[in-house]
Amino acid sequence: MKFIAIIPARYASTRFPGKPLAVLGGKTMIQRVYEQVAGVLDDAVVATDDESIYEAVKAFGGKVEMTSTEHRSGTDRCWEAYCKQGEKFDVVVNVQGDEPFIQAAQLEALKRCFDNPATDIATLVKPFAAADGLAALENPNSPKVVMDEKSQAIYFSRSVIPYLRNVPREEWLEKHTFYKHIGIYAFRTEVLQAVTSLPQSTLEKAESLEQLRWLENGYKIGVGVTDIETIGIDTPEDLEKAEAFLLNKEK
Repeated sequence: MKFIAIIPARYASTRFPGKPLAVLGGKTMIQRVYEQVAGVLDDAVVATDDESIYEAVKAFGGKVEMTSTEHRSGTDRCWEAYCKQGEKFDVVVNVQGDEPFIQAAQLEALKRCFDNPATDIATLVKPFAAADGLAALENPNSPKVVMDEKSQAIYFSRSVIPYLRNVPREEWLEKHTFYKHIGIYAFRTEVLQAVTSLPQSTLEKAESLEQLRWLENGYKIGVGVTDIETIGIDTPEDLEKAEAFLLNKEK
């Protein structure tokens, strides 16, 4: 199978305008993301709606496509960029442009999900550790996932799932393995095309989780498990933490 990474990168951001061009360890964030995936998958391309990001990617030798400013989501932007490639790929991996530390092992875990021919879409999860604490488990900004015995997603929720009946909440992390969703997705190409035309669903609106739209429409989401913690960057403060992480990593 042939895999292409498409990295949506917008300039506009409520919490961190110009985020893809923020410098981390002497390189722009978008360059770091690109370099992390380009050598692992068969191809990689940045999808942007901003001329300055376009020029920045060109400057470091990356592949980039200009896309519409009207897209509602990164998924839609991915599809437009894919259509401009002039080459067919079996799977499109939507890599967030603010994940400069994404690892090859995580991408390989995504790829393995497609060994199952029933997989339409793939994503990743990480087990919560007891050391994370109950507050991390109950954080609504950290969606949880439950899977079936075939490692396919049954449901995603901002609530803690499953609920452990007759177990004190402070013991939940010791009694059960809960899974934290990591927001990276891979789509069979024909599925990516199909989901871009789906209207918002009831569950999606309730939880504000796009992946519930796909489940409600019958798509099978394969789940890969990773022990690697991703470091997403949503704010300038997150960038400072990432800079410190990078310095410690390089020591």
